[in-house]
Amino acid sequence: MAFLEVLGMKYDFTTVLDRRGKDSIAADVIPIKGAKVKEDLAPIPMWIADMGFATAPAVQEAVAKRLEHPVFGYFPASGEYYDSIISWHERRNGVKGLAQEHIGYENGVLGCVTSALNAFTSPGEAVLVHAPCYVGFLHVLEDLGRKIIFSNLKRDHEGIWRMDYEDMDRKMKEYNIHFAIFCSPHNPSGRVWEKEEIEKAMEVYRTNDAIVVSDEIWSDLVLPGQKHIPTQSISEDACKRTIAVYAPSKTFNLAGLVGSYHIIYEKYLRDKVNRQGAISHYNSMNVLSMHALIGAYSAGGEEWLEELRIVLQENADFAYNYINKNFDGISLAKPQGTYMLYLDCSEYLKRYGFSMEDLLLAGASVGVIWQDGRDFGMDNTIRMNLAAPHSQIVEALERLKKYVFN
Repeated sequence: MAFLEVLGMKYDFTTVLDRRGKDSIAADVIPIKGAKVKEDLAPIPMWIADMGFATAPAVQEAVAKRLEHPVFGYFPASGEYYDSIISWHERRNGVKGLAQEHIGYENGVLGCVTSALNAFTSPGEAVLVHAPCYVGFLHVLEDLGRKIIFSNLKRDHEGIWRMDYEDMDRKMKEYNIHFAIFCSPHNPSGRVWEKEEIEKAMEVYRTNDAIVVSDEIWSDLVLPGQKHIPTQSISEDACKRTIAVYAPSKTFNLAGLVGSYHIIYEKYLRDKVNRQGAISHYNSMNVLSMHALIGAYSAGGEEWLEELRIVLQENADFAYNYINKNFDGISLAKPQGTYMLYLDCSEYLKRYGFSMEDLLLAGASVGVIWQDGRDFGMDNTIRMNLAAPHSQIVEALERLKKYVFN
């Protein structure tokens, strides 16, 4: 609280909102089997990737203004919608040459991944992903009968997550892979890739003639001092082979309104993805989500975002330092983006003879509702969401210190 007051924050990132019974998976669901929270401890949601903050006032105002008109019939996506996206990417990421024809609506990032997989791969075909990997991608690949091939990210001597380009290339050749899913910034590691790293990855994809889906839904949530580099900006070849997917949902806490979009410059890729997305006759925009995006991508939304990034930085710095000081046997990398921590619990479990189930239940029993990181493809891991008022992050970590890592 004092930290934010010193900075003179305009927006409220300190109020703890009670979301129970208010259409919230985060608040109403505990994803750990058998978990029961002690009655005297209020649950603190730290699992699914949505935030404990109210969305930006600019979003609320845009939606409220549209609600003044009482008809919600069929509608086309407006020019203002496309102009908002084009302007946002130019301001935030220095993108030039983006036009309306390159932008396509998607109900969600996973919907676009599904369309691309159906357009360019067949059941049984192998697809390359990095591990740890966003669990949604793994579910889609499994549901569509594709073979998941992991190329593990590795932490270097400074603890920073790195891609293993030789491993990527070897596996693409071994399994005859021509389709890859790339996550930038990376969820759940919190890594913001540097230009040179993306260049090397795209060179591996190029030499193996792979189409790339680049999930850039976290691109606005890079922490201060970091810079998001759009995958399509790396080279002319990267631009032509990449299907990039974005949404305001993570940035502005709008997942419940539904609405993402792709950017595809290459007409052949665009036509194929659009055709697959149209087959269901249900990949269509919600009028309120359209106006929410327009509000989010306004000057007021951008101002709110800049304050949010400062808040997330404070939470990330505090959590990283606190865990390293107090949680013996827990290892983690300092996040550069997203609002997630990914904890490696291997040494702790080995040292004290606990199982992952024991650890997950111990945290949940004291109201720290964290997420089983094994679902992301790596053993002995936990994912934690830091997008909440700082007081809740402090409370959660103090409970873990007192009751779990004591």
